[in-house]
Amino acid sequence: MQQPEHSSRMARPGLRVIIIGLGAAAAFFLSLPLGRYHIPLSDVAAALSAAISPGVELIPDAVQTVLFNIRLPRILTGMLVGAVLSASGAVYQGMFRNPLVSPDILGASAGAGFGAAFAIWCSWGIAGIQVSAFICGLTAVLSAWGLSTRMRHEPMLALVLSGILIGTLFSAGTAAVKYIADPLDKLPAITFWLMGSLAASTRRDALILAAAAAAGLVPLLALRWRLNVLSLGDEEAQALGLETGKLRFGVIICATLMTTVSVSIGGMIGWVGLIVPHLARMIVGPNYGVLLPASALLGGAYLLVVDDLARMVAAVETPLGILTALIGVPFFLCLLKYNTRDWQ
Repeated sequence: MQQPEHSSRMARPGLRVIIIGLGAAAAFFLSLPLGRYHIPLSDVAAALSAAISPGVELIPDAVQTVLFNIRLPRILTGMLVGAVLSASGAVYQGMFRNPLVSPDILGASAGAGFGAAFAIWCSWGIAGIQVSAFICGLTAVLSAWGLSTRMRHEPMLALVLSGILIGTLFSAGTAAVKYIADPLDKLPAITFWLMGSLAASTRRDALILAAAAAAGLVPLLALRWRLNVLSLGDEEAQALGLETGKLRFGVIICATLMTTVSVSIGGMIGWVGLIVPHLARMIVGPNYGVLLPASALLGGAYLLVVDDLARMVAAVETPLGILTALIGVPFFLCLLKYNTRDWQ
């Protein structure tokens, strides 16, 4: 008997995740030589070997400085930002049952953007900007959740409406800060940060993102079968014994933690959490046991490639938000054209 098209498309999703992982690893290693200061691939391999087995080969100090202090932290940070944004987008799209949902649906990006703009205006420094962005992003999502519980609407509709309201409020705050900021000093810094960049990434940023990714992804993977049920709708999930309110709140907390940390470090980088989960769903299907790792790996590789372009496409580094929008819009239109059946 002929197998249904959906079953054949879902065959061996675990193998596909492994292939995606190998692709992400290839993108990682191929990105190491790229940049203004070109490092031959042979020197990269020698430097990595020397780092693993000290004393094997002497590496020029300039190569070690560029590779380990500048390029490697940036690459790891970019992959982690892409991973957490994509995983958050995949979770939200399933929970809201909407292909147009992205990680900033509840105001996380708008809140973090306001926090960063305010910190830059106050001259708080890099650490202050990141902490302020994280706190304001978390505050925005919690405010949206609290407001939704007071609305007499269907829970998911109330969440979306609350997220729009809170996001608009924080966006207005960001506009107010930009209006009063010094146009020769603070305003350009705020504008550049809001467009997204990984230029100032450090080892500390990569470690913070790794911790946030672990804190968010591990619980979500543990809840993978509940996420599958939740994506069917509240009535079906409740009929199967799930407490949808508590589960939804836990999912939002995990996704918000990852999103706000990524925005606080990399700025507002759009479209990653919108288009990559669609691509992952096309490749491995809707089962969150494979969809989450596939989304994370694809998102990391995608943002890494975009960041490579940002470093090399022009004499001056291009903000990531510009490139992700230019690439994301036509790509998303293609996905919507050829992948509508999963959302019917």
